[in-house]
Amino acid sequence: QVRLVVSGGGLVQAGGSLRLSCAASGSIFSINTMGWYRQAPGKQRESVAVIISGGSTNYADSVKGRFTISRDNAKNTVYLQMNSLKPEDTAVYYCNAVGSTYHSGPMYNYWGQGTQVTVSS
Repeated sequence: QVRLVVSGGGLVQAGGSLRLSCAASGSIFSINTMGWYRQAPGKQRESVAVIISGGSTNYADSVKGRFTISRDNAKNTVYLQMNSLKPEDTAVYYCNAVGSTYHSGPMYNYWGQGTQVTVSS
C-alpha cells in the first residue's frame, strides 16, 4: 500500500507565497509521475503541475511563471512552491503519484489528502 502525506497550505494574502510538500511512503517500487491538482468550490478538479521522474514538468497555464514543482526522488517527495498567489488560486490542493509496488507491476494512481489553500484579496 502506498500512502501520500501532504503538508503545507494555509491562509495567505494575495501576492504571498506558500509551499506544499507531499511524501510517498509504503510499498513503493517506483514512482513515475508526481503532481498537484486542485479543486475550487463548485469546480472540477484540475491539474496544476506535474513532474515526471526524469524531471520534465508541465504546468497549467494559469500558474505558469508563479508556481514551481520539484521532486526529490530519493525521498519520494514532491514539492509545489507557489509565489505571487492570487485569490483565484484558492482551492483544496491534492497530491498525486503514479507508480508501481513491484518490478514491472501495474501503475496505479495514488492520492494524498487535500490541503486547503486560501488566498485573501
